[in-house]
Amino acid sequence: MGEAERGAEDRAAEAALLDALFTQAPVGLFLVDPELRVTRFNHAARGLRQVPAERVLGHRIGGFAPGLATDELLATARRVLETGEPALGVLLRGRRPAGPGHGDGEEIAVSASLFRLTDSAGRVLGLAALAEDVTDRERALERLEILHRAHRRIGTSLDETVTAEELTAVAVPDLADVVIVDVLGEVSQGRRLRPGRVGPGSPLRRAAFGSADGSPGEVPTGTLVELPFPTPCSQALADLRPRLVPRLGADDVGPRAVARGAHSLIAAPLVVHGTALGIAVFLRTGRPEPFDEDDLQLAEQLATLTAHGLDKAHAYTRERTVATALQRRLLPSAPPRLTGVEAAHVHLPGDDGADWFDVISLSGARVGLTVGTVAGRGIEAAATMGQLRTAARALAARDAAPDELIAGLDEVTVRLAREVGAEGEGAPAAAAPLSATCLYLVYDPVTGHCRGASAGHPVPLAVAPDGSSEGPAIRPGPPLGEGGGFSVASAELPEGSLLALYSSGLVLGRGRSAAEGRETLRSVLGRPGRTPAELCDDVVYALGERHDPRTVDDASLLLVRTGRLGADRIAEWPLRHDPEVVAQARALAVRQLAQWGLDGLADVTELIVSELVTNAVRYGLPPLSLRLLRDRELICEVTDGSSTTPHMRLAEPTDEGGRGLFLVMHLADRWGTRFAARGKTIWATQALPAAE
Repeated sequence: MGEAERGAEDRAAEAALLDALFTQAPVGLFLVDPELRVTRFNHAARGLRQVPAERVLGHRIGGFAPGLATDELLATARRVLETGEPALGVLLRGRRPAGPGHGDGEEIAVSASLFRLTDSAGRVLGLAALAEDVTDRERALERLEILHRAHRRIGTSLDETVTAEELTAVAVPDLADVVIVDVLGEVSQGRRLRPGRVGPGSPLRRAAFGSADGSPGEVPTGTLVELPFPTPCSQALADLRPRLVPRLGADDVGPRAVARGAHSLIAAPLVVHGTALGIAVFLRTGRPEPFDEDDLQLAEQLATLTAHGLDKAHAYTRERTVATALQRRLLPSAPPRLTGVEAAHVHLPGDDGADWFDVISLSGARVGLTVGTVAGRGIEAAATMGQLRTAARALAARDAAPDELIAGLDEVTVRLAREVGAEGEGAPAAAAPLSATCLYLVYDPVTGHCRGASAGHPVPLAVAPDGSSEGPAIRPGPPLGEGGGFSVASAELPEGSLLALYSSGLVLGRGRSAAEGRETLRSVLGRPGRTPAELCDDVVYALGERHDPRTVDDASLLLVRTGRLGADRIAEWPLRHDPEVVAQARALAVRQLAQWGLDGLADVTELIVSELVTNAVRYGLPPLSLRLLRDRELICEVTDGSSTTPHMRLAEPTDEGGRGLFLVMHLADRWGTRFAARGKTIWATQALPAAE
């Protein structure tokens, strides 16, 4: 075979190889001249573009991919022609043209690689371009990115509305043009959920609505809705299975939704452990391609993530509802009516901390005022708060001084921490983290003196009638449970002064320091002509506008306006330390009761005075005094200089004495002993006649 024949054979083989390349290559292959006109392309490319060959040959390279980023492709091609540097994996996006066998206007993604062709002399012959339809791959990557974004965002909040809004933010516009999230009423209200399916007519609350064009929904968020039956949405809630409706009809979502352009729907129930929490509806309005099975799987995954987030939000709401109800039950419903003070309080539940406050009637017409905070959240904090409040009332009933009461609460807190930290029966009790603060004041309306102590709690704010601050300069000690070291401060308050006992959650707020909040509180309390109850409302309006119960601490305020017991209601006499003074004391008491118009109490009071004075003369030390107070009850007090604690005992039938305190206990409504820096006071009370 001659050289001419071999050359012809080689050229035929090369031509056959080139033909095979263009007919059998699985990717689009284009040859382009220096003017960027297509000179040859293969069948894969023709299938890629879905247009006849005569509309490709002789046309610029952008023509093989109608709807794609043609300008970007031409710019890339010119750069490759000029520099000779190939461009690999250029991703181009667009939409397919309308035609049979494929969706109208479907999104398309093409990966194009271009390189320059030259002859042996280096003369530029044109370009070769490889084009591959990567639409399915890109859609899979987009779905994966949506899912990754959903894992990062959905369920990060314990608020159901935020969780639902996170779903709409993730799914719009990458998956759907419109997303609607409706949740069952039990989820919003924190009630116990009923496992199983949801029947027709069950009320749902519109939790979130998101649209690609930013338009609001016809139903405002927070509104109760009822799904019509039967529809894909109601059926999905009925059997807890998602529904895919590629082509919507008016019966599926209603004629108005179809009129607004909704043409494809996915209804995915929000289900956790077989319990329905609500439903998520995905709609396509602007994007022409309908939902497919891959979209359904993605919507199911998003719905599952959202359901778990809603379940956590529901558990939190339920626990917080129970804790708030428990705390409300453990707090006083209304302050007692006392002569010495006019009190009002307000409590704003928060996400953290459990506050308590109390107004306690003490002996001698005195009043105990307390406010405290237990760190933590939930039922545990509320229960601990109730225990500390009960302990504070018990210590106050024993007439403990402010520093003694705080020290007693400190010991109670340590014991509670050890009980909580105990690992088991027989195991040594380790102190669990437990932190609390408390402020306790005692106000005496007879003298106007106020004494107080604090364990890590904000000091009270006192405002005199003239606007000056003259409260006790209390130096807070360490929080409860961290050891002793509590000091007492005292001050004399003018009649009509305001005392504000509050928690730190009241004065603190987003963008507001404690000093700023305290100054605002002071200015509000200076408003003239307002009752404590009205001032409580004013404080809430001034400081509570930033109080979001989901994100801030408990806030409480106990507001007290001080009063005085009039001189006409007080009778006090010094007594000799002599047994003969008992008769004189009885006579003084009877004469004073006659002046007060309380002759009906004379006999019992005479016996009480006789026994108390006798006990003080026999077992006490001078000086000795008798005091009667006509408050909301008749109070009889005998004071002596001894600190010996009297003990009531049951006398034997043969004993000649020992029955004095036993008689006092049965004659009086209440009786007790309180101690001062020097000496003690034994007191007893009697109810006044109904006319008083």
